[in-house]
Amino acid sequence: MNRLGDATSPYLVQHATNPVDWWPWSAEAFAEAKRRDVPVLISVGYAACHWCHVMAHESFEDEETAALVNQYTVPIKVDREERPDVDAVYMEATQAMTGQGGWPMTVFATPDGEPFFCGTYFPKPHFQRLLVAVAEAWATQREEAIAQGRNVVEALSGGSLGPGHPLDAKKLDTAATTFQRDFDAVHKGFGGAPKFPPSMGLEFLLRHAARTGSDDSLRMVRETCDAMARGGMYDQLGGGFARYAVDATWTVPHFEKMLYDNALLLRVYLHLWRATGDPLARRVADETVEFLRRDLRTAEGGFASALDADTDGVEGLTYAWTPAQLVETLGEEDGRWATELLGVTSDGTFEHGTSVLQLRADPDDPARWAALRERLLAARATRPQPARDDKVVAAWNGLAIAALAEYGELTHDKSAVDAAVQAAELLLRLHLVDGRLRRTSRDGRVGEHAGVLEDHGDVAEGLLALHQVTGEARWLAAAGELLETALTRFADGSGGFYDTADDAEALIRRPQDPTDNATPSGSSAVAGALLTYAALTGSIRHREAAEGVLAKMAPVAEKFARFAGWACAVGEAAVAGPLQVAIVGSGPDADALRRTAWRATSPGAVVVAGEPDAEGVPLLADRPLVGGEPAAYVCHGFVCDRPTTDPAVLAGQVR
Repeated sequence: MNRLGDATSPYLVQHATNPVDWWPWSAEAFAEAKRRDVPVLISVGYAACHWCHVMAHESFEDEETAALVNQYTVPIKVDREERPDVDAVYMEATQAMTGQGGWPMTVFATPDGEPFFCGTYFPKPHFQRLLVAVAEAWATQREEAIAQGRNVVEALSGGSLGPGHPLDAKKLDTAATTFQRDFDAVHKGFGGAPKFPPSMGLEFLLRHAARTGSDDSLRMVRETCDAMARGGMYDQLGGGFARYAVDATWTVPHFEKMLYDNALLLRVYLHLWRATGDPLARRVADETVEFLRRDLRTAEGGFASALDADTDGVEGLTYAWTPAQLVETLGEEDGRWATELLGVTSDGTFEHGTSVLQLRADPDDPARWAALRERLLAARATRPQPARDDKVVAAWNGLAIAALAEYGELTHDKSAVDAAVQAAELLLRLHLVDGRLRRTSRDGRVGEHAGVLEDHGDVAEGLLALHQVTGEARWLAAAGELLETALTRFADGSGGFYDTADDAEALIRRPQDPTDNATPSGSSAVAGALLTYAALTGSIRHREAAEGVLAKMAPVAEKFARFAGWACAVGEAAVAGPLQVAIVGSGPDADALRRTAWRATSPGAVVVAGEPDAEGVPLLADRPLVGGEPAAYVCHGFVCDRPTTDPAVLAGQVR
């Protein structure tokens, strides 16, 4: 009996009709394994994962393979995006046993959850042989298998964050140098193929350049952003970025489009435009916002997790083109022009003679390109479209809220701020249950899984951005409550944080991963929100808590800067700030001061505008109009300047 039909996870629902007798992650599943005296098969993946689909089609939809799975195991299907805690502990075990990890993740474990054999994707014949071998080992060599797994678990449980030391300016400069050492001077970005968007590292380098004036840091950001935006990883028609490039040149993407990538990259391109006025950065930010609103917005006002890598089981079917298809869509003359502009070749840059669209150079006729782009996008809309993972993940919506709020403020796009507000209201209305944050919802129904550390940090970050943009006290108060939960339920007692709460389900170990993955680590996300909250409220307690986390992260930042980009970005804010800007009053003069304040690139800057002594807005307290006119109050490093009514003076104060 398959038990996934009522799941809130689209990934689990995808497997609801499999002949495999799937269980969701539950105590009942492990109890059944104990009753039958068989191991559990823990299969972890996510809805937009290409190789998860392949293994599902080859093995989990196959009657013969399913019969082996059902005979020899109790199979449990896990959506890694709903249960990042489960994913984390078994990914650690998989990497420890095999030296690598990824999805789909395939784990055989005891009825107590202890893993004894781990792997990733297995082709059908190999998987069938593996099932038989595991069953034989369970019957004849059980103690040896369990001992091997227990040794791995014990080794992992012994690891923890050390005492650390302050993440100061010198260490941040060292981290920037590490990025420079790993920079690909030819194709841009960092490392080789496959190439992932280094979102958190780029934000750090932007902040490092703002604090130090480093030309090298800014250059790496500009060149990497340019290369990503002009290659095939960026959707030249519909906007938005794919998960990664399979090559070193940013040409061919892995086509899944994730909310978290686009939220993080939107912020990077927006901040790059603010710092430099780069028109490409502004265009990409505009188009990414349009992608988020058009393709990922849910009916409830949140943002869906992802678009699938595949369409009808074929990767890239929606996105790839041939020269003949361009000519058929646009006509001979426009089609040939677009073919050359977009790097579409007769041999193809992707598969089966098709090409991924690139825009390696600006068109010589921008108006013509804009018109053709609309026609191509309309034609593409008639093709089969990738499936959408509709679940709303709290943390990733928090990232989107922060990005959209800042975009709306900096570009004067009220609709973007409204979208951020609606997403935030959904999270607070639906995901907060009995004062505790839940991880996911779908179709207006909240999931049962508790929020993890990154949910609290990223949602708080989004709410604090909304507080700054709207001046409304409710967002600051809600962020404060989330951070209080983090401080009381997730703290490890020595300055760091666990990834799960103290009352969360007990797993084989309590996860505590300080490193960034595709998103900021929970620890660095919470550190950033704590620091911003401290700047907005003057709370020494929250600033000290942020500094304590950063101190624990400092050894990672020093040795592995690329895996601690967000911690380094938060460290820049701690070293440079706080820079508090309060703007009181209304009307055109107040708006001019507000625009000037938001152009500040200081990593530690916070800005709030509103009427004097607005209730629940600490930054506006005891700050009256000056001579009856709107005024700006600037405090830098706990030392305050005289208030000013002149935008030019304010520009100097926040520079």
